[in-house]
Amino acid sequence: MKRDFDALSKESFDLIVIGGGIIGAGIARDAALRGFKTLLLEKEDFGWGTTSRSTRLLHGGLRYLRQFQFKLVREDLKEREILLRIAPHLSHRLPFIIPLLRSQPLYRLSLPFGMKLYQMLSSGKDIPAYRHLSRSDVSRMEPELGSVRDLTGGYLYYDAEVELMERLCVENVISAEENGARVLNHTLVTGLTMRSSTVEGVEVQDNLTGEKYQVKGRLVFNAGGPWADLVWEKMNLSATNRLRRTKGVHLLTDKVSTNALVLFARSDGRLFFVIPWQDYSLIGTTDTDYTGDPDTVHAGAEDVNYLVNEVRHYFPAIKQESIHYAFAGLRPLVASGSSKASNTSRAHRLIDHSIENGIEGFLSVLGGKITAYRGVAEESVDLIARKLGSNARCTTAETALPGAPAVLPHALKLAAQENSIPAATAAHLARIYGSRFAAVLALAKKDTRLAQPLGEGCPDILAQVHYAVNNEYALTVGDFLLRRTDAGLRPDQGRDAAFIVTQEMGRLLGWDSATQQRQLETYRSAVDLMRLFRKQIT
Repeated sequence: MKRDFDALSKESFDLIVIGGGIIGAGIARDAALRGFKTLLLEKEDFGWGTTSRSTRLLHGGLRYLRQFQFKLVREDLKEREILLRIAPHLSHRLPFIIPLLRSQPLYRLSLPFGMKLYQMLSSGKDIPAYRHLSRSDVSRMEPELGSVRDLTGGYLYYDAEVELMERLCVENVISAEENGARVLNHTLVTGLTMRSSTVEGVEVQDNLTGEKYQVKGRLVFNAGGPWADLVWEKMNLSATNRLRRTKGVHLLTDKVSTNALVLFARSDGRLFFVIPWQDYSLIGTTDTDYTGDPDTVHAGAEDVNYLVNEVRHYFPAIKQESIHYAFAGLRPLVASGSSKASNTSRAHRLIDHSIENGIEGFLSVLGGKITAYRGVAEESVDLIARKLGSNARCTTAETALPGAPAVLPHALKLAAQENSIPAATAAHLARIYGSRFAAVLALAKKDTRLAQPLGEGCPDILAQVHYAVNNEYALTVGDFLLRRTDAGLRPDQGRDAAFIVTQEMGRLLGWDSATQQRQLETYRSAVDLMRLFRKQIT
């Protein structure tokens, strides 16, 4: 992808968005669809931070009913249905079981009301109704739970899942660019340019070359998430009472359950999930305050022990050796008076700095759940439109994302036959790219070398590397393995594929041998961070 910063510095944009997570990408897409000349800047890679380290769910947040956040739950359930409609290739409904235990009388008494209320807030949505499960029902669906002595029954209800949240983010970026936006990852905003008390643009650094530039914009929008306060610091704006970072840790383990489960921690009563993910389980999450460097957040032994110990109450066979890796992300919450991190609201807040700080041309957003990213973006761009004197309306709820619709089984079978590839490879590509899997297959058909797998038993092929570099802004090995495909998310984390990916990207991007070695080492360091907890466990 062309990165012409000299040309960029000669342009002027209606809107410059800082932060290429799901919310920043959603804002850029919405703004571009409304016709605003938009620039999206991300210091690492699109979806690198909080977006790629989530529980991968689209849900209203059952636990927020206990905090009486009915409006938040209702809005998120509405957004869940919109995403199922505009991204059917990436999202799907997911049944959940909540086991009821005799030792948890509060939940046994409150959950019937919670289930009814959750169903009511989902009214009009095309989902099956919840139902009560007997002890024998739960035991039949999850045999290991049947051995829990105080199990009395459970509930079955439905939410939704996006297995590859990274893809949801990058498709928003692709859509933004296809509608006229300029998008740049690995581009650090080093400062904001001002005249008097008005922001007029940004200073940026190309992280691949170290060169610096200035870009003009009528409005600058800070969607930095956990890094939002670092953007404020560039303007000497105090952020101590605005942003609360909390850390959420997840584990990828051997398969624990057949179904998605909502469980309650016995040590502190917190809700956590066990989610089937491919042939494994995703377990999480924690919720603790974090004051360290947001760039190096990782799971520690204490985080991992907490989750393992709580899961053992339900599945005693799980052990440390069952864990393939652990990852941590940060929530950029709106600071409140709550002393407990998990009680801090997930509601978002828009900040107009002309009102709050007397600075024109500068806006920020804090908080917001990933499920609600599109709605947060709509509200943000509504404000942007008012600032720009436009009445252009939002169309993101009706406009499908680039990979939609989902590929039908007969089309997969035909594609496999026509391209002489295994059916499993075709299905894998369709799961990642949706309807655009045909463009990846076309590369392999044109050059049969590109049909080569990235490693033994790996469903990914060389054509995906070419597609990611030429069409999806992949500029590092980590961009490809961790956020354009799921090769780096499986248990081996793409270690076997990393060398061939480095070589192929090197050919495409003109890397010399030293750059290739540095890329490989940087990737290995990134995935090693997800196993660092092992060194801390004694």
